Amino acid sequence: QVQLAESGGGLVPAGGSLRLSCVVSGRPSSLFAMSWFRQAPGKEREFVARISRSGDTTYAADSLKGRFTISRNNGKNTMYLQMNSLEPEDTGVYYCGASWTSDYTNTYWGQGTQVTVSS
Repeated sequence: QVQLAESGGGLVPAGGSLRLSCVVSGRPSSLFAMSWFRQAPGKEREFVARISRSGDTTYAADSLKGRFTISRNNGKNTMYLQMNSLEPEDTGVYYCGASWTSDYTNTYWGQGTQVTVSS
C-alpha cells in the first residue's frame, strides 16, 4: 500500500523560508511522477509544482517561480518543496501527490501539512 507523508510545515513570518518533505512508503518513489498542491482557507486546491520520476524535469506555477523549488531524492524516497520569500498569501495546507503516469494524474495523496505565514 502506497502512502505519502508530508512534514515541515509551520508558522513563519513573511519573508521567511520553509522546506517541506514528502516521504513515499510502500513502493519506491522513483515509480512516481510527483507534485505539490496547496489549499488556502475557503479556496480550491491549486497546483504548486511537479517533478518527473527521475527529477530531471520540473515545473512550477508561474506565480511561484523564483520563490518555490521542487526536488526529490529517490534514494530517500522523498520529495521536497523549498519555499523562500514567503508571503501571507502562501498560507494553506500543502499536499503532495504521486502519479503512476506522466500526466501527473495523482493516485495517491498525503494528509497535508499546514503552512502559516504571518504578516
